Amino acid sequence: MSLQHCCDLLRRNAIAAHPTLNGIDWIEVLDRDLPDNSPLRQRSLLVRCLKPLATFNADNILIEGGERLREIQLEWAARAQLVPAELAAPGEAAVHACVQAMTVAERNQTLIVRCAAAGDFSTYRLRLQASATDASPPPDFDPRMSTIEFRFKVECNPEFDCKEPPVCTPAPSRPQDIDYLARDYPSFRRLLLDRIAQKAPSWKLDQVPDGGMALVELLAYVGDQLSYRQDAIGTEAYLNTARKRVSLRRHATLVDYAMHDGCNARAFVHVRLQSGVPTINLSKQGTLILTRCADLPAAVAPDSDLLPAAMRTAPQIFEPMLDTVLHADHNQIAFHTWSDERCCLPRGATRATLLGSHWALEPGDFLLFEEVLGPLTGLAADADPAHRHIVRLTTVSQGTQAEPMRDPLPATVTPICEIAWAEEDALPFPLCLSSITDEAHGARKLAGVSVARGNLVLADHGQTQADERLGRVPAATLFLAQHGERCEQKSVPPLPVRYRPQLGQGPLTCAAALPGSSAPAIEFQHGDVSRAMPQITLKAVGATQPWTVVRSLLDSLSADSHFVAEIDDEGRARLRFGDDHYGQRPNAGAVFEARYRIGQGSAGNVGAESLVHLVCADHASIETVRNPLAARGGVDPEGKEPVRRRAPQAFRTQQRAVTEADYAAVTQRHRGVQRAQSRLRWTGSWHTVFTAVDRVGGVPLSDAYEAELVEHVDRYRMAGHDLEFDEPIYVPLGIALHVCVKPDYFRAHVRVGLLEVLGSRRLADGRVGLFHPDRFSFGQTVYLSPIYAAAHTVPGVDSIRVTALGPQDAPSAAALADGKLELGRLQIARLDNDPNFPEHGRLSLELDGGK
Repeated sequence: MSLQHCCDLLRRNAIAAHPTLNGIDWIEVLDRDLPDNSPLRQRSLLVRCLKPLATFNADNILIEGGERLREIQLEWAARAQLVPAELAAPGEAAVHACVQAMTVAERNQTLIVRCAAAGDFSTYRLRLQASATDASPPPDFDPRMSTIEFRFKVECNPEFDCKEPPVCTPAPSRPQDIDYLARDYPSFRRLLLDRIAQKAPSWKLDQVPDGGMALVELLAYVGDQLSYRQDAIGTEAYLNTARKRVSLRRHATLVDYAMHDGCNARAFVHVRLQSGVPTINLSKQGTLILTRCADLPAAVAPDSDLLPAAMRTAPQIFEPMLDTVLHADHNQIAFHTWSDERCCLPRGATRATLLGSHWALEPGDFLLFEEVLGPLTGLAADADPAHRHIVRLTTVSQGTQAEPMRDPLPATVTPICEIAWAEEDALPFPLCLSSITDEAHGARKLAGVSVARGNLVLADHGQTQADERLGRVPAATLFLAQHGERCEQKSVPPLPVRYRPQLGQGPLTCAAALPGSSAPAIEFQHGDVSRAMPQITLKAVGATQPWTVVRSLLDSLSADSHFVAEIDDEGRARLRFGDDHYGQRPNAGAVFEARYRIGQGSAGNVGAESLVHLVCADHASIETVRNPLAARGGVDPEGKEPVRRRAPQAFRTQQRAVTEADYAAVTQRHRGVQRAQSRLRWTGSWHTVFTAVDRVGGVPLSDAYEAELVEHVDRYRMAGHDLEFDEPIYVPLGIALHVCVKPDYFRAHVRVGLLEVLGSRRLADGRVGLFHPDRFSFGQTVYLSPIYAAAHTVPGVDSIRVTALGPQDAPSAAALADGKLELGRLQIARLDNDPNFPEHGRLSLELDGGK
């Protein structure tokens, strides 16, 4: 009988089903079932067969094997059905109980064997034979199942695993001699030919178009390609050697550096309505704004026959970012000068008066201030195109429609409208409202030099594409090779196919989200490139859950429907999905549809007056379209070399807040925060971080801005810390000066000059006073030397002496003697010198001399 090892033992079932053949099913060594002091432990064997047994005795059983104890002798053997007389002895009670616990059928199939001694720890073999002189199997017994291997010490506690090692492990293969210097086509070809010469010396090249030679050259070509692939993988494995943009992006992500893919440009577009059209609703869906195209009117319908020809010229395309309501009343709005002449809005102005009532004008609307006439000539061609500025209104005051706000002085009482805008949108230049022309142009009065315009549409670069099908997710066709013991039944999972679809159009638009509702106009004019995200959405056909684009899948959970858009060196975007650990893996057979925008980078930074065409449904209501200011914010994708320089330093930028200094530093990253100071306090149930915020320009901390700060700092805060933001602790100052005026100057003029340079306001020429809120912050010491220096810049000041310095209600002689006033870490000096708010600081001037 041949020795073989099989994984599936089916012969036992075949013998059991045979009408006559019998065989051994299993064997049990009685050990712990007997009393501890019983001499019969490990000497009594129960041999269970598949069918009832005939008469058996010790001559029909042979036990072979063993290491130390060999040739185990038998005392007796009998069928359990015929309870032998030996089991009636007093010491056999435990063995007799085991037999009595069997059913009648089980006794008919069980053979009791008593050994003269217990064997050792090795494996023995029990064999059933016809007689003591005939070693062949008994009649009607299967030759293979008439023997069984067992161990006497099976219930002893070994220190090793009793599982048999696999016997069908593959033999180790002999390593082949490989020339690792072969890396290209010629060397691989030579290597193959040399190998063939060793293995098949009789092979010869009979003719040029030989099939064997073609196969050799084909294998050499494949080896060359694989060698190049191996070298490329090694090159792309490191940040300093990677050449592909996608590889650099992934390396940078591992060190928390977000390699940006650029950002699209933004522009404010002024839309002038036709006369007689009171208002229209301009939807951002389906509306396009184009740069100049020949033979295309200012406004066209989406289905116009002229549009395809214009699109073939490849204009830059913008789309509105917000739904906008346009009013004819906002085409052009005049400024009100209160009957004065030669007026201007000074640099730094944050309020103005408009002529007429404009009931549709609301806080949050955008207005364009534009010089439309030359102040000296009165000609539109001489208007300065640099004198254009966009603001976002914060307040609009014009009374009610029943009782509008009016200027009572003119003969005809004129309605007016008072507007104001944020400090961040302050005028960067003086804006002329009215003037008198020069002598060459008649020296005439000129009103309406500058006007205000509403109907501003915020648009960004990019065009939405029709839904594009990306193909079906392929099913898995490859499986991992099975390792380990061949007999183990393992479920081999398939290897998922990499589904990396590529978008048909490009470049893919990346855009930043719009700022908060209280943000000034300057923050709408360009986006933050570090937060720009690809403008694409995915949806599987037949599914309701959309897939969301993210910057990285490292923060995605296994059930998140996220994907990443990776842009390569040619600007093509490929989509990468998760692996059911970091992000969800798409199901095989799913079909995705993508909706995305194309148009990106510095190409969208078009100049002023370049966007002149509007494609919308209400095209007949529109007269002209123009962008008064150049588009801004378009940034090309980040280059490779900057990433190599910046990425290794990315970990130095702290992305969490633990200490008080951390919270202050994170708060200062937010827009409009000049400086912040934090303190950590136990408030009874948890720790609360109280942060005092010093805003740019000393702007008060509004509820809306506080909500922005909470959202900004929340992603950095430590778990268990609550956030609270407060106003700074202002310390009103009391300063007194004694000034000697030069004889040729008027004291009143010098006083005005001193109040300006030592004030807290922005001057007409753009300068700010010494005690402007942006000049002082938390804990900053007030020194006398800057006060002396600023005062001496005023014409007519001969000498100056500070006679009082300190808090307004408690002048400090020590501070005056030391020449400085030190403040606490949460205190900020304040000197507004405003008679309406005397508690905000007071400047006292005593002037001698002069006129």
